[in-house]
Amino acid sequence: MANKRVLSAMRPTGRLHLGHYFGALKNWINIQQQDFECFYMVADLHALTSNYADTSRIKDDSIDMVIDWLTVGIDPNKATIFRQSEVAQHSELFLILSMITPLGWLQRCPTYKEQLNEIKSKDLNNYGFLGYPVLMASDILLYKAQSVPVGEDQLAHLEFSREIARRFNNFYGEVLLEPQALLTKSARVPGLDRRKMSKSYNNSILIAETEDEIVRKVKTMYTDPARIKATDIGHPEGCVVFAFQELFNKDAQKRKEECKQGCIGCMKCKKELMALMCEFAKPMMEKRNELLKDKSYVEKILNEGKEKARFEADKTMQEIKKAVKIF
Repeated sequence: MANKRVLSAMRPTGRLHLGHYFGALKNWINIQQQDFECFYMVADLHALTSNYADTSRIKDDSIDMVIDWLTVGIDPNKATIFRQSEVAQHSELFLILSMITPLGWLQRCPTYKEQLNEIKSKDLNNYGFLGYPVLMASDILLYKAQSVPVGEDQLAHLEFSREIARRFNNFYGEVLLEPQALLTKSARVPGLDRRKMSKSYNNSILIAETEDEIVRKVKTMYTDPARIKATDIGHPEGCVVFAFQELFNKDAQKRKEECKQGCIGCMKCKKELMALMCEFAKPMMEKRNELLKDKSYVEKILNEGKEKARFEADKTMQEIKKAVKIF
């Protein structure tokens, strides 16, 4: 491999929001512009772990998600974009690795426990959900990705993949590459109501949102409840509007001081934010509309990505089967 290989993925949930952009996609764009061989995967098999009872939206959501990827600047000439389910080797390696994964590793996974407690609307007491870290490890190890872009809060997930690689290699020889963390910075994007931005909370602003929707949603943003008059001293640290000013306004620090000194009211601050966000969204909205005119272009990208991903995955699986002595 001439360039360092990177793999990253997202579950298909349909239209993406600004939390996805500033939390991950902005980093993906930066990575593809560097000396990396990028594999960006639609993790539709992962979607089955929790959405197994209703799969009606997974295919359409996958297309919508890839359209958003292309809209923000993911370049199919610089990255291999593919659907996980179209590369059978993911499932094949998942099965093999599940044979050597101790049950205790999965039961101690903090994310597993958290989601069981938090997600009450779905029955997650199934083998697929318990074993999703093994599927995630298979995704990474299958392509011998040297690097995986993660934030510091995701290091434990990557370490699980490294532990599985070490365990496999101890049994069968040095075949699997232990992936390294490519630490990335990501901005925390609050929702309109100050909670984490999430479609399930109905508090998100979509990528390539229309101007009318941006204006409508910014109007609903929570501001400083202690400010009655525009000249009252503000507290920008807890204000959703200022959190977005930090993302979109190059003079955010100046705005912070103006707010603290009571030099600008919340409504004026919101109006200026609307203008900045509309300017940011306009070219993406235009690009998205063009892509929506011909979804066959998206399928063409996914088909080309599938062929390259299958080729690389097959090479690894041949090595794995030979090591396990089933080939």
